[in-house]
Amino acid sequence: MTTRPIDDDPSQPAAVARLRDVTKTYGNGVMALGPLDLVVRHGEFVSLLGPSGCGKSTALRIIAGLSAPSSGTIDLDGAMAERASRKSIGFVFQEPTLMPWATVWDNVYLPLRLTDSSRQQATSRVDDVLARVGLSEFARVYPRELSGGMKMRASLARALVTDPEILLMDEPFAALDEITRFKLNNDLLSLWRTLGKTVIFVTHSVFESVYLSQRVIVMTPRPGRISAEFSITAAEPRGEEFRTSADYVAQCRNVSQALARASASEVA
Repeated sequence: MTTRPIDDDPSQPAAVARLRDVTKTYGNGVMALGPLDLVVRHGEFVSLLGPSGCGKSTALRIIAGLSAPSSGTIDLDGAMAERASRKSIGFVFQEPTLMPWATVWDNVYLPLRLTDSSRQQATSRVDDVLARVGLSEFARVYPRELSGGMKMRASLARALVTDPEILLMDEPFAALDEITRFKLNNDLLSLWRTLGKTVIFVTHSVFESVYLSQRVIVMTPRPGRISAEFSITAAEPRGEEFRTSADYVAQCRNVSQALARASASEVA
């Protein structure tokens, strides 16, 4: 375990996201985040874990360019975030945010339509990502006809359709039942291995963070800062054998203890 972000290391994959001294203070004077220093490298799966209101989602929105930091800098793959291409980032929100009047296919097509890709140009790409998330048979149905898990799969497909470098996920499985959540965890890991994306995942669940991640970043209460960092070691590919292992339980215990310490800490 380390208690600060990783430093530049030529032996490691290139950094695709770097936050330096990032803070966020809202107009009412509430300081939500920071200062936060974080480096995420190409192909990593990193989870941000912390108590409610600690700034996890705020950090994600700042990386995505949906919110501006009050101070500090954000670099994406060597380019300042405000100049980075929207195609370089996919975002999966806590709610699926699907258009109810559009089919699953058209919901997934939306990001490509906004870049002026015609339906004909987009067909192979949309069909491919729907197949990857297991929704090929549901391409022509409407969101009201989908289960909660299927809606989240559609949201994930929409985030992947532009082939982003970084996939940002803000508690996407929090509202799902445990069986569906486990299944989506497994499918997400399979996609991560197959597609080689960099994933930054926000969760309240210690168990989910340890199961999914290569690194777990534990954050303090507001204003959110890094309290602890864990490298999660497990044989790949991960599956139910890891989830039921003593090693998994031990790593969950370590992360849980760090989260408890961070949640109880007084912020100066």
